[in-house]
Amino acid sequence: MAGVRALGRIGYAEAWALQKGLVEQRANGEIGDTVIVCEHDPVYTVGRRRDAMANVLAPGDVPVVEVERGGDVTWHGPGQVVVYPILQLEGAGRDLHAHMHRLEDLMIEVCADFGVVAGRDPRNTGVWHGGRKLGSVGIACRRWVTWHGLALNVDPDLGYFERINPCGFDATIMTSLARVLGRPVAVDAVTAAMVARVAGW
Repeated sequence: MAGVRALGRIGYAEAWALQKGLVEQRANGEIGDTVIVCEHDPVYTVGRRRDAMANVLAPGDVPVVEVERGGDVTWHGPGQVVVYPILQLEGAGRDLHAHMHRLEDLMIEVCADFGVVAGRDPRNTGVWHGGRKLGSVGIACRRWVTWHGLALNVDPDLGYFERINPCGFDATIMTSLARVLGRPVAVDAVTAAMVARVAGW
């Protein structure tokens, strides 16, 4: 069973530093699997994909941070639930694609909890509804311990995505649970659904 840390709203730099420490502790066998669930202040993060920085168009006063995860540029901020699983992959579980699918499955299940049918796109990572992207996945792995993770758009200001090409796409591809449902959705409720599911990992 994974230990879950529901941190509420936390700055990206603080959460990033926490992940790094937990990865080392997990790799050294000092702690068990741990999952961070949180919400961030606005930030753009840029992954390792070549030329990803070119997709940062007009960030304005929002910080831009280059990180170790795979993928392109994305936004994190209020109205979005972020999950960082610090998991030791062992034996047959040493499969990063399977780990990413597990994160996608988690978002698909939580979307279903709120009455939204979501699924995968065979050409692209993340979770989708009606050709639009509800959630993103980007991971890193060190000594077979995972970090970084997923971000599910609950009820954010999607205008932040207009300042970038999110994951290399036009910003109009992004959507949220609130937009799909046509009503507000509480971040706390989605966070609770996430916590309930990852606690069984």
